[in-house]
Amino acid sequence: MKIYEKAPAKINLMLDVLHKRPDGFHEVEMVMTMIDLADRLEMSEQRRDTIIITSQAGYIPLDEKNLAFQAARLIKERYDVKKGVHIHLDKKIPVAAGLAGGSSDAAATLRGLNRLWELNIPQQELLALGAELGSDVPFCVTGGTALATGRGEVLTPIPNPPQCWVIVAKPPINVSTAEVYGRLRSEQIQHHPSAERMVEALAQGSFQLMCQSLGNVLEEVTLKMHPEVQQLKEGMLKLGADGALMSGSGPTVFGLVSKESKVARIYNGLRGFCKEVYAVRLLT
Repeated sequence: MKIYEKAPAKINLMLDVLHKRPDGFHEVEMVMTMIDLADRLEMSEQRRDTIIITSQAGYIPLDEKNLAFQAARLIKERYDVKKGVHIHLDKKIPVAAGLAGGSSDAAATLRGLNRLWELNIPQQELLALGAELGSDVPFCVTGGTALATGRGEVLTPIPNPPQCWVIVAKPPINVSTAEVYGRLRSEQIQHHPSAERMVEALAQGSFQLMCQSLGNVLEEVTLKMHPEVQQLKEGMLKLGADGALMSGSGPTVFGLVSKESKVARIYNGLRGFCKEVYAVRLLT
């Protein structure tokens, strides 16, 4: 028996950091949604009690450093599963990109193994398992559009954004989320984007207000470390994107585009900046 799961990328329509918590994490407020750029996972049961990860991508770890491996191990240990699994990961989401590719793979593994092994784990329990693996994993378990608070694991479903095109571009650099948060001084943030304003934009279904409400306080850090991310964002807006923002801790920048006639021009223009450019739709 084989189980297939899709693991879509997420983007942050807004990301604010409020303060550092006693547990070392940052208190955040984020609005997240999913886009139609996805990894695909194929899971099949193995007679031997082992976890095997394979992938066509030669640049990702296939051992316990892989979040999908960690998710499989967590389910096996927590529910005393004495079976093995082979997970083949068809990787499409850029890595270390601020798009939660690894977190989405972990979430897809939790959902898939729940079905493969007929464990009947309720969703709230899957969310709690996801939170043990990483702050973005619970959102990736549920998908949709959500306001995320706490360290990102407290989720409130909100209306999906109005449908539009999303141009996603990742420059040829990798950014460490831990380093970005390590350099952030939350008490020195000058301008906080408004989660309330973004939620209102989505409730109204207003594309214009959504573009006006985009904001990410981590840009202040990443753009100083990597000026090419700033150039990419400015280039996207000059080429005609209605709004542009760095996703997560970067370095990926996404542009929101309402008119299909603009998509090819922006896509082709950005290919001069970087090879990894995608034109996709929102998953709404």
